Amino acid sequence: MKTLIVGLNYAPEPSGNAPYTTKLAQGLAARGVTVNVLTGYPHYPQWKIVDGYKGLSMEENLEAVPVKRLRSTVPRRPNGIGRFIMEVTFGARTVLERWHRPDVVLVVSPALFSAAFAILRARIFRVPVGIWVQDLYSKGMEETSGVPSPLASVMKRIESAILKAADGVSVIHERFRDHLVDELGVPADRVRVIRNWTHVRHHHSFDRSAARDRLGWAPTDFVALHAGNMGVKQGLENLVAAAGVAERGGSDVRFVLLGNGNQRRFLESEGHGVDRLQFLEPLPDRAYSEALRSADVLIVNERPGVREMSVPSKLTSYFVTGLPVVAATEAGSATSHELSAAGAGVRAEPGTPEDLVAAIELLREDPGSAREFGAAGQQYSEKVLSEKVAVDNYAAWLSDLASRKRSH
Repeated sequence: MKTLIVGLNYAPEPSGNAPYTTKLAQGLAARGVTVNVLTGYPHYPQWKIVDGYKGLSMEENLEAVPVKRLRSTVPRRPNGIGRFIMEVTFGARTVLERWHRPDVVLVVSPALFSAAFAILRARIFRVPVGIWVQDLYSKGMEETSGVPSPLASVMKRIESAILKAADGVSVIHERFRDHLVDELGVPADRVRVIRNWTHVRHHHSFDRSAARDRLGWAPTDFVALHAGNMGVKQGLENLVAAAGVAERGGSDVRFVLLGNGNQRRFLESEGHGVDRLQFLEPLPDRAYSEALRSADVLIVNERPGVREMSVPSKLTSYFVTGLPVVAATEAGSATSHELSAAGAGVRAEPGTPEDLVAAIELLREDPGSAREFGAAGQQYSEKVLSEKVAVDNYAAWLSDLASRKRSH
């Protein structure tokens, strides 16, 4: 089977959907699938093309996978218009590239608009095409703005049309499937749920005390760490405010934000002078794993109103650490559902820093429950969020899509 994967994000980008696309491509190749990748220049989460990537296109071979990179615009401030232009320029370039006659095409969303270009070309040339949905665009517009809008309604119709144009749709959570079928009108028999997995390796041993010392954490600090993108939907001003609450209350809780994103400078400005708050630059895989495992509790934070638009990919990396999770998220959200299914932690009210601090303090005062939450998360990761199971499921799904070409 010859498979073409088209997605804007790929390694060496450390977060977002790039690690999943990369691991899937490598996993398929290891299973004997001929894989080619069309992707963009690495730019996320800093929204700046990484040094060393020049020209209009580049070819690489990463872990036995041929990767062709196509340059697109990258907005300095990733607002709606900037992202739209970036997706359209990347999508237009993918349409004009040689595809080497694949048996099946897999497009990754986000980016939805660039995916639409690839789906259109695949349909014209009668190549089966599947779309892998990591986020819901129209839900994102509704939930980040807080109110329904005409633009969100238009986006919902566009998203529906694009998804229905594919031969198959893979989603990362059952809640996404329900939304696609019930709200976007995608036929249920075209939607497959295949869960994301942890892309961070936590297997090596290390000196936890030495790691905490390197990171500047005192033995008395109870470290609450948020790792990953610092964007709008994360609403991380809540963590900055919580650090202030902890400091004024004389708490031992230390809030750490690890990563990058378009809101980082704003957050650093908001938190200037708060001693119980620390920002860390993105770390390579081994150091990242050690930072996560050296914390005491791991944080997911979402803006008030965010319920269905995404399932934070960081949860897969969190659960496998054996540490408890505190999620500041709406009751009944997809994130809350996932945390409950895993039994891996507690929920706090979003946008309420006092409640977030109280939830963390609860775990600090009850180490037995914290250990139980951590162990439950590990068990859930092993049973439900296995990389091998996920890649096997993708291989079977893509093979099924490819067989439709042969049957015609």
